[in-house]
Amino acid sequence: MRIAGLGFRKGVSAESLAEALAQVAPYDALATVAGKAMEPGLQRLVSDLGLPFHAVSQEALQASERAGSALARLFYKTGSVAESAALAAAGPGARLVVAKVKTTDGMAVAAVAEVS
Repeated sequence: MRIAGLGFRKGVSAESLAEALAQVAPYDALATVAGKAMEPGLQRLVSDLGLPFHAVSQEALQASERAGSALARLFYKTGSVAESAALAAAGPGARLVVAKVKTTDGMAVAAVAEVS
């Protein structure tokens, strides 16, 4: 199973998230940190795609800690919400198969983890 992890800024559009996902396809499910799970753009995307969605706790995110952004580290104690969420949602033995990519508007990033 391939899980696409998403990191994004407040107010992100479903279109921006879809652009990030287009760069990391294919994937079977989506994940992000639980504190961002109710963001309207994300909710619209999840509804449109009809894929399983995992809201990852901040503790699980930190356990899958990645290098990366100082801003993500400040708020979420991990360098990459997208990579850490993908790894945490995929579970034990998961490995990152697509490192994070950013949208042209800079509002969203996506990464993919896989578990066999």
